[in-house]
Amino acid sequence: MSDSFQEITSVSWFGRIKRAVGGVIFGLLLVVLMVIGLFWNEGRAVQTARSLAEGAGAVISASADSVDAANDGKLVHVSGPVTTDSGLADPDFGIAPQGLRLSRRVEMYQWKEESKSETTKKLGGGEETVTTYSYSKGWDDSQIDSSDFKKPDGHQNPPMAIHSRTFQIPQGKLVAFDLDTPVLDHIEGDKDYSLSSDQSAAIKAAYTGSRPLSMVDGEIYLGADTTTPALGDYRISYDLAPLGVVSIVARQAGSRFEPYQTEAGDALLMVDTGTVPADKMFAEAVSANTLITWLLRAAGLLLLTIGFALFLSPIGVILDVIPFLGSIARMGTGIIAFFLAILVGTTTIAIAWFWYRPVLAAGILVAGVIAAAGVYYLGRSRKPAEPVVAPSIGAAT
Repeated sequence: MSDSFQEITSVSWFGRIKRAVGGVIFGLLLVVLMVIGLFWNEGRAVQTARSLAEGAGAVISASADSVDAANDGKLVHVSGPVTTDSGLADPDFGIAPQGLRLSRRVEMYQWKEESKSETTKKLGGGEETVTTYSYSKGWDDSQIDSSDFKKPDGHQNPPMAIHSRTFQIPQGKLVAFDLDTPVLDHIEGDKDYSLSSDQSAAIKAAYTGSRPLSMVDGEIYLGADTTTPALGDYRISYDLAPLGVVSIVARQAGSRFEPYQTEAGDALLMVDTGTVPADKMFAEAVSANTLITWLLRAAGLLLLTIGFALFLSPIGVILDVIPFLGSIARMGTGIIAFFLAILVGTTTIAIAWFWYRPVLAAGILVAGVIAAAGVYYLGRSRKPAEPVVAPSIGAAT
């Protein structure tokens, strides 16, 4: 027998109209916010592009073997191996590998609630919703508050006593340079760190909890039976960012690195794993900026569509007196909302281009007008020749 139950709720036609009016207000607010957001995104993209171009023209390569005082305050590119005298450890389980950063991932076996709703429109404009709530046990990396369940009785979760956590060295060295937290935070390359049987004794010695501890597939398991999880059991795994060669583009401040403030507006601090040339690091940053710009544009257009759909939603609700008419109306308002979003979104982006890049925008506009005029005149020059009328047979000579 499945652990689930159903809840049936009904909303009258007038209740739905009232809700739709609230949706109109929220839709208008969403449209205004997205117009502002799209405009801001174009400014952000331009500022970042100009900052990267400025940085690419100012960066100089420096050796990691010694600190050159002449480069102080300048944007430098340095590559070299990261070393540290600081220990890296998870004291709760006695794990102390060599590395830059150790990330502990904790999952607890607990109750989960899932819901699925089916809504049916009734003749007269009302609406009936049947919601099915189902409960099952599974692993999750955060505490699920069972008191928020629709049916908490019999589905109480124990408190999560062990949590995910990240341990990072406080300081490091890049040959002659000092690395502090802002730079270390930018270093990526975390990989799965599998625990070995040699570490089992140290782990068990450090663990102070009451649950039985065992090692399974390079992970820690807290519970009586690893094959049949019980409520409140834990499984713990790790990621490790190893020490290695990194490349940095930043402002040299003595023997340290700081963000480099550009005149365009952005502060540059770029870190990549491996020996990466400065021009490649800037090229990757330019590509990332382009990708972020297009993703934010797409998200803005999508939310604009939702905003206009909410604004037009009362039309469908009113016509839901006959459900068939309401469905047709919603299809039509959805299409209208989509085209309104495209119109408003692209217009906002175009205005932002004229605001932030007037010369480039004007050049594109002029090029477009010239191209359109060229196509028009080319079409006119290719008019079909007038037909030749042949003389009639037997005509008078």
